[in-house]
Amino acid sequence: MAVSYQKLFNLMRDKKMKRKDLIERAGISYATIAKLEKGDNVQMEVLEKICREFKCQLSDIAEIDF
Repeated sequence: MAVSYQKLFNLMRDKKMKRKDLIERAGISYATIAKLEKGDNVQMEVLEKICREFKCQLSDIAEIDF
């Protein structure tokens, strides 16, 4: 079972936000973006920062792939 962050990248595209913009605005690292792209585990604190930036819920940026 893996986590997909495709919803996050779709949201970024819809808002015309680049990865660099998210890194700066949410205060996350390039390494974290790489983990998100691969569907690797990231800390809940990171997901919270992203949700706060977008004013959204976890389900708006991630989903479980079965």
